[in-house]
Amino acid sequence: MIFKNLNDLSNLELTNLLDRMGEIQDVVPVVSDILKDVKKQGDAAVRLYTKKFDNIEIDVIEVDQESINESLLQVDPEIIEHLEHAASNIKTFHKAQLGESQWFMESSPGITLGQKTTPLAAVGAYVPGGRAVYPSTALMTVIPAKVAGVRNVIVCTPPGPDGINPLTLAAAHIAGADHIYQVGGVQAIGAMAYGTETIPAVDKIVGPGNVYVTAAKMLVRDHCEIDFPAGPSEVLIIADETADAEFIAIDMIAQAEHDPNAVSVLVTTSEKLAYQVRDFLTEMIKTANRKDIVNQSLENAALIVADSLQDCIDFSNRFAPEHLEIMTNDNSRVLNDIINAGSIFLGKYTPVSAGDYASGTNHVLPTAGYGRIYSGLNVDHFVKKSTIQQISKEGLEGLANTIISLAEAEGLNAHAEAVKKRLI
Repeated sequence: MIFKNLNDLSNLELTNLLDRMGEIQDVVPVVSDILKDVKKQGDAAVRLYTKKFDNIEIDVIEVDQESINESLLQVDPEIIEHLEHAASNIKTFHKAQLGESQWFMESSPGITLGQKTTPLAAVGAYVPGGRAVYPSTALMTVIPAKVAGVRNVIVCTPPGPDGINPLTLAAAHIAGADHIYQVGGVQAIGAMAYGTETIPAVDKIVGPGNVYVTAAKMLVRDHCEIDFPAGPSEVLIIADETADAEFIAIDMIAQAEHDPNAVSVLVTTSEKLAYQVRDFLTEMIKTANRKDIVNQSLENAALIVADSLQDCIDFSNRFAPEHLEIMTNDNSRVLNDIINAGSIFLGKYTPVSAGDYASGTNHVLPTAGYGRIYSGLNVDHFVKKSTIQQISKEGLEGLANTIISLAEAEGLNAHAEAVKKRLI
């Protein structure tokens, strides 16, 4: 763990904090080979790599309705109730993101312009498994797609020895998934991108995953769209002397328990607070239920003391965190200056875990600095927008000289003639 003044960070330390996608290139060769096999061999390759990497033989790739019904009975009814509560909040928030499906305006006499929004036909949601079970990701990926109007939303998620975890199956069902397949990893991404005998090719793949899954998503972009690279989880916390050190520490631990490669960073104007957070972390690690993962992850952590709140903000904007918590005396002022962040959490009673599960915002977010150019998962990821225009003769007359002049300047005389002939 780094514990330093911001001005004292070495170039190497700063680079390691800001450049968090380094591992991707290391796994590209093996990921590329798996994708090629899935493209050529379909279901056979899916089964082969599931056996190789998960040591699980899958006879039937698609989960049938009977298994889904059984999963609903296996899960504690109280958990089902909480999944439905979270699903309701997620649906409410994402419905608020919807704009008009079609609109028109008259830009000038005789010229009507508009836009038509159409949902994608098929989307694949990747729901990770492995170290932990993530039913919440099934909610976060499937619900926005269904709200956007996608007709066919499929889910791929890794199986365990007894198949897919019942909790994940229940969540996918509650979210509205149309088909669920028990396959994970690179082979799942390849199957959704290229299609197999069982798994259909989709228009877009969404959802987080490990470095192999992220690399696979990036490599299949010539066959289908993806949401964005979404790798190991991360949080950056901006805090001043008014913040609660214990809250900050537990939020860093919460991020660390995701993955050994997760990143947790505090940048604060208070050296005293930084020391308090360090002490809380030391104590909390002792009782963490995923102690080994937390210990590994906190090797990537940093406690950074800055000279001013503006320095904290500037560092955060360079870091472009997946999750940004702001705990200061003037959260609104800090928020106004934030330009790069996946999801923002204001105040001491707004932990990242609220957004991870139940507040309603989406937890599938750009990581590794991609918050500079990508938005977190939202309904716009599941639609395409077509522009519309209708022009009367009067309207075309008003545009004619400009169209003809520019077309002839570009040497595209037929473009000019297309206007002239209409106005003879």
